[in-house]
Amino acid sequence: MCRFDINLHKKDLDLLNSIKDFFGVGKVYLNTNDSCIYTVQSIKDLAIIINHFNNYPLITQKLGDFILFKLVYDIVNCKDHLTKEGLNKILSLKASINRGLTNELKLNFPDIIPASRPLVINQVIKDPNWLSGFVTGEGCFLVDIMNSKSNAVGKQVVLKFQVTQCVRDINLLKSLNSYLVGGKYYQGANRDRGDFRVQKFSDIFSIIIPFFKNYPIHGVKAKDFADFCKVADIVHKKNHLTASGINEIIRIKSVMNRGRDLDININEKEKVS
Repeated sequence: MCRFDINLHKKDLDLLNSIKDFFGVGKVYLNTNDSCIYTVQSIKDLAIIINHFNNYPLITQKLGDFILFKLVYDIVNCKDHLTKEGLNKILSLKASINRGLTNELKLNFPDIIPASRPLVINQVIKDPNWLSGFVTGEGCFLVDIMNSKSNAVGKQVVLKFQVTQCVRDINLLKSLNSYLVGGKYYQGANRDRGDFRVQKFSDIFSIIIPFFKNYPIHGVKAKDFADFCKVADIVHKKNHLTASGINEIIRIKSVMNRGRDLDININEKEKVS
């Protein structure tokens, strides 16, 4: 079975439903582990998904998964998966897609040789809307409050914009520095992930915030961005140097990101379609 999935936290249920409405195919399900999933499974409907990404190509290494996925789709669409040769070809492709074969499949098909995986080299951001969509899924707007002896309130406020990815997309993360004219790449402690991070306040205020106001992100993260802007405004006006300003920032920070209340209530099942 070929399947296209997008998994998100259930607080972004409305976003998944808007994606479903955009494509006009698929289903959205609410899971029991605080997640929701948009899934497209039929061969006919998958043609719509594939056509979209042919017209608007991915530029992360996930493009390699997509290219291999299309090969599997073609095999299934031609019904060649019903032959032993076709099945083995699918298993070879699957071994190089995402996390590869499950342990059960490896045990049952020990002679499968993984297909060569396409390497994405030309990772160039051509459209600012692509970046806003990418940040919707992969970015974070963070507010850190630390103890400090350098001012009367004893607190320092640091705003951070961050995008984290597997190191296989290190070149893309590093390219954000020149695209946004600011920020820096940082290697993750576990070496398999890296961060692009902007934390210089002048860059946050004059580059990052104007960019995402011009090219809005979507979903619940848009609320985090709105709160991030409120904190930036307090800092810009120097009100973070007062007790009332710090208390307001602490209040705003408490409802951002993981602290945000879910907008899902007892009627949430009505939103699933």
